Amino acid sequence: QVQLVESGGGLVQPGVSLRLSCAASGSIFRINTMGWYRQAPGKQRELVAGITNGGTTNYASSVKGRFTISRDNAKNTMYLQMNSLKPEDTAVYYCNLNQLLGTFWGQGTQVTVSS
Repeated sequence: QVQLVESGGGLVQPGVSLRLSCAASGSIFRINTMGWYRQAPGKQRELVAGITNGGTTNYASSVKGRFTISRDNAKNTMYLQMNSLKPEDTAVYYCNLNQLLGTFWGQGTQVTVSS
């Protein structure tokens, strides 16, 4: 089993930055892909950004150039640096880890961007 715990969410004004963290523990395989997803009220959960254990990244077009995903394999921790936040970034952000024999989710952290 794998446990994922997100932190760093909050209420911020448009234009500011926020950094989310996801700490993973348990039976983590060396080869895996991690990602950040988000779900806004009334909308489907969507991929925000993903990163492989080798550091290859991909981003949703809506956040490209504003968000940066990274990970520290030694600490089993993933980050999402979010800059120039917009009201449409408001959502619950979920951490995801996908590896052989399992896909795991965190409990989510709320990000609200509002003036």
